[in-house]
Amino acid sequence: MSKFMEWVDARFPATKMWEEHLSKYYAPKNFNFFYFFGSLALLVLVNQILTGVWLTMSYTPSAEEAFASVEYIMRDVDYGWIIRYMHSTGASAFFLVVYLHMFRGLLYGSYQKPRELIWLFGMLIYLCLMAEAFMGYLLPWGQMSYWGAQVIISLFGAIPVIGDDLTQWIRGDYLISGITLNRFFALHVIALPIVLLGLVVLHILALHEVGSNNPQGVDIKKKKDANGIPLDGIPFHPYYTVKDIVGVVVFLFVFCAVIFFFPEMGGYFLEKPNFEEANALKTPAHIAPVWYFTPFYAMLRAVPDKLMGVVAMGGAIAILFVLPWLDRSPVKSIRYKGWLSKIWMVVFVVSFVILGYFGSKAPSDIGTFMSRTCTILYFAFFLLMPFYTRMEKTKPVPERVTG
Repeated sequence: MSKFMEWVDARFPATKMWEEHLSKYYAPKNFNFFYFFGSLALLVLVNQILTGVWLTMSYTPSAEEAFASVEYIMRDVDYGWIIRYMHSTGASAFFLVVYLHMFRGLLYGSYQKPRELIWLFGMLIYLCLMAEAFMGYLLPWGQMSYWGAQVIISLFGAIPVIGDDLTQWIRGDYLISGITLNRFFALHVIALPIVLLGLVVLHILALHEVGSNNPQGVDIKKKKDANGIPLDGIPFHPYYTVKDIVGVVVFLFVFCAVIFFFPEMGGYFLEKPNFEEANALKTPAHIAPVWYFTPFYAMLRAVPDKLMGVVAMGGAIAILFVLPWLDRSPVKSIRYKGWLSKIWMVVFVVSFVILGYFGSKAPSDIGTFMSRTCTILYFAFFLLMPFYTRMEKTKPVPERVTG
């Protein structure tokens, strides 16, 4: 075996990569529950790729046969139903773990110097993931898939001068048709996964270059022993690989429970109108995107003007990219920040959840009022950050990791 590895290492840096990224990559010894979600996101990505490849073997990307091919997968393909549910549940699981992963970054300041590039790659992954989910949402060719895509694509028409031409260019036709389905299929299956995988590799390489953050925001590279090993660090393998396996097992229990007992999740994972074939002459009573898009959809509906609604929705995502330069706090972790940062963090999370709730419901007066209020609070969290992070009193950060 050793001679075989010598032969491989002479031609490919297998052992070097293993050591740099696992066995000799030293991570802080105080990782907590929130640090499971990075590895879980990688697990769900693998699930989506494998189940997606399997689904494409029986799927037909045409307006006449797409819906029937999904029914064929569910009813006639051996184990097709479980592969389809693994993919549809995996989409929601992906966004759930990514949102929790991003929340951990907000809590512990994982976007601050020198990790700005890690955060930017992560946000590009999130943007690519949203595009991937949107393209894939049309493929079942159900009622909600069709009309949801109709609503989202029509938003580009609000752009002055080029809006109408851009909308037609995206659809490839004067209305959503088979050519739209074909191009979305190509992007969902080939183009976007390649981009997504490349961004994931860049995200991990950037992380391992500067090192992982930790719940205390202490830089473990400042305190090393005579051999240059961080005093507060432990090798990622075997310590965190074993720990991550525990998280994976718990996650799979929940994931399998959803697949086998309630894969539709009451209409939040698979909407009831999507079990009807797309019909351009029949509009669903209430059109709403999947739950992971609903906070931004609520912002869109909260603004009376269509163009300003699109700007607000796009701005809500774009502002995340400049977060590393908005936070002026001398400390990273929420543990040592002042009470203003803690209050605004709670306000931000509550606002995001409320927006998600009302974005999934039919329009109402109370829904519109709450959506407008929470949209203002969402942007206030970011726009006021340079002021409240600079003026608040922070606690002293310990020199070493203490827990």
